[in-house]
Amino acid sequence: MVKKWRIGLFFVIVILLGGLISQTVMNTAKGINLGLDLQGGFEILYEVHPSEGQEVTDETLQATVSALNQRVNVLGVSEPNISIEGEDRIRVQLAGVDDQQTARELLATEADLSFRDVEDNEYLSGEDLEENGAGVGFDQTNQPVVTVEFKDGDAFGDVTQQIINQYSPPNNRLVIWLDYEEGDSFREEVQKEDPKYLSAPTVNEPLYHKNIQIEGNFELEEAEFLAEVLNSGSLPVELEEIYSNAVGASLGEDAMEKTIFAGFIGIGLILAYMVVFYRFMGAIAAVTLGAYIYIVLTIFNWMEGVLTLPGIAALILGVGMAVDANIITYERIKEEIRAGRSIMSAFKSGARRSLSTIVDANITTILAAGILFYYGTSSVQGFAVMLIVSILTSFLTAVYGSRLLLGLWVKSRIFNKKPRVFGVKESEISEL
Repeated sequence: MVKKWRIGLFFVIVILLGGLISQTVMNTAKGINLGLDLQGGFEILYEVHPSEGQEVTDETLQATVSALNQRVNVLGVSEPNISIEGEDRIRVQLAGVDDQQTARELLATEADLSFRDVEDNEYLSGEDLEENGAGVGFDQTNQPVVTVEFKDGDAFGDVTQQIINQYSPPNNRLVIWLDYEEGDSFREEVQKEDPKYLSAPTVNEPLYHKNIQIEGNFELEEAEFLAEVLNSGSLPVELEEIYSNAVGASLGEDAMEKTIFAGFIGIGLILAYMVVFYRFMGAIAAVTLGAYIYIVLTIFNWMEGVLTLPGIAALILGVGMAVDANIITYERIKEEIRAGRSIMSAFKSGARRSLSTIVDANITTILAAGILFYYGTSSVQGFAVMLIVSILTSFLTAVYGSRLLLGLWVKSRIFNKKPRVFGVKESEISEL
């Protein structure tokens, strides 16, 4: 006797699943962060050079990454990717950045502020400033200036007193440098039309103040940039750019459109193959594959992952893995039907016998993806993460989802003595 309620339950599940996907899939897809190869941006690979007498340690690299993250926040970049590679390299990926030159300057400058005399002796450094104490103001002539706040106003007052006691005009100057390097000289720079130091104000009386102004004939954008750099903190090391790659926004959008189009073609061909060769079971596979893609995108969105071109490739590869699991199960069922078993018996036996093969195939692929993630660089790691998520999801949909839906039809007994529905001709069936 046909149990029609099972067929009704099948359609209820499919309708509810279809309604959920149709109502939420666009928001889910739009919520996924795109990598620079899909929305444009650039990446830089830096080599870390420590100060003389120091070594590059894990702590140094982590401190540098933290400082770079603070600077990236100034740019307003969503989901930057800053990662350590090897023992002395840091890769920075910034998607959606238009002004790449400003970003380069913001990342690479050491932001080491120092206060020196005309003989280049250092008195104060950026470590003496209050955290986030830099800002932009205007002097009496409405010229932009950079304002900074010291932790100890007495320390700054003592320095200005020292300058007055040690030097007579016109050498009673407090020279303010950004990224002073060994060999730099005020005596040489003061002769230049565009000196390297920021400012060299004359000190005529002790200034016991916590707040001072740095005047340097700044444009407003220059003053804002300097304040942002100072607030982001100085880098504990020197960074040397050894590789960079820029992707235009239009190029990224074009690559994404072509990749998605190719993905649709590939998935369409897979579904057509399944329906032609596995008949009704292929139609069940098509339903579960739709659920698979939706679940993968949802999980990736929940993880706040960054989708790249290799990630899309991993998603499509995951479709192949999901279909492979279905094919293994369906072939086992067809073998049981050909052996003369009933549809119900063939379904149960085929599902049970195929499980170990599917588990073995998925575990080996996950192990390979894990190795890629551990040893790979950023784009390879993105591929590995998406592949692992895809495999785990495909196991859920292809094994449990597909068997649940197919089982409702088989257990309804509507297909009893109808092997053709499963792609098996009656002439192929052996007599028990």
